[in-house]
Amino acid sequence: MRIFNFSAGPAALPEEVLSRAADEMLDWHGSGMCVMEMSHRGKEFISIAAEAEKDLRELLAVPSNYRVLFLQGGATLQFAQIPMNLMAGKGKADYVVTGEWSKKAAKEAQAYGDIHVAASSEDKAFTYAPMDWDLRPEAAYVHYCSNETIGGVEYHVIPDAKGLILVADASSHILSRALDVSRFGLIYAGAQKNIGPAGLTIVIVRDDLVGKAARGTPSVMDYKQQALADSMLNTPATYAIYVAGLVFKWIKAQGGLAEMERRNVAKAKLLYDLIDAGSFYRNPVARADRSRMNVPFTLADAKLDDAFLKGADSRGMVQLKGHRSVGGMRASIYNAMPVEGVRALVDYMKEFEKQHG
Repeated sequence: MRIFNFSAGPAALPEEVLSRAADEMLDWHGSGMCVMEMSHRGKEFISIAAEAEKDLRELLAVPSNYRVLFLQGGATLQFAQIPMNLMAGKGKADYVVTGEWSKKAAKEAQAYGDIHVAASSEDKAFTYAPMDWDLRPEAAYVHYCSNETIGGVEYHVIPDAKGLILVADASSHILSRALDVSRFGLIYAGAQKNIGPAGLTIVIVRDDLVGKAARGTPSVMDYKQQALADSMLNTPATYAIYVAGLVFKWIKAQGGLAEMERRNVAKAKLLYDLIDAGSFYRNPVARADRSRMNVPFTLADAKLDDAFLKGADSRGMVQLKGHRSVGGMRASIYNAMPVEGVRALVDYMKEFEKQHG
């Protein structure tokens, strides 16, 4: 029996995707091979990668003047790769800090140039998404995390970059709703939340930003070299790309990003409505900035946390423990989480409150 997995990542995948991957494990389309065994230079895998890129472009309506790269190293490697590729010549970049991940991104970038924090919500323990950014006109770009996985803070509108190149870490909400790619210079995302297995990182970068890497940038971290090699400068994360491609087709079959957003709005409302209904549960994030993907919450008495987690586990709901830096609980309700899972969690939370409230 499948459980309801609320993990923040690696996260649950759609059952239909897992079933198809299982069916194709020993023999992909009559090739006699598992995708994991294929040469990344062979016609079979090249067709898989091309189809995955085509479907991702269709889902996000990626303009033709953007490259789609399937890279490795997680979103964390992009913390260094972005300044290496985009900061050369100007030596300055602005960062918006709204949680642990954007804070780490800004810290990493300091090794490559003059980093200015244009806005921060650390003054209120990362519980809101600041819109008033103090940007320097001479900055090479401005970077922000559009959804902070740990704190559950999401930008629901694209901020005004005031003419600067806008860079977004969209790891934990990419493909959860439509996104106007043309507003960005670069979007990146680790795959292990809404796309597929860990090990794959998606980078969508505008053509004019490719080919500007700083001197000394390793070839594997140079966007131009990766683009010229169709993301195969070295052996790519082949199986992760294959599964990501299955996820893209699953999303399209469900009705695309409009349907994903409709479902995600409904799921988040179910959970937040329960949290807000009384004082037993609490979410610290400003209501306008609450994430639809990652819902952190605390209990009225932290001594009840272990009992809550044990009770959830016994009912087939796992990975609800909050990040160690903030404590409490966190329910990650990505695309693959069915509404039935959120309803089961809400019912359990009501029951637990009756017993301990």
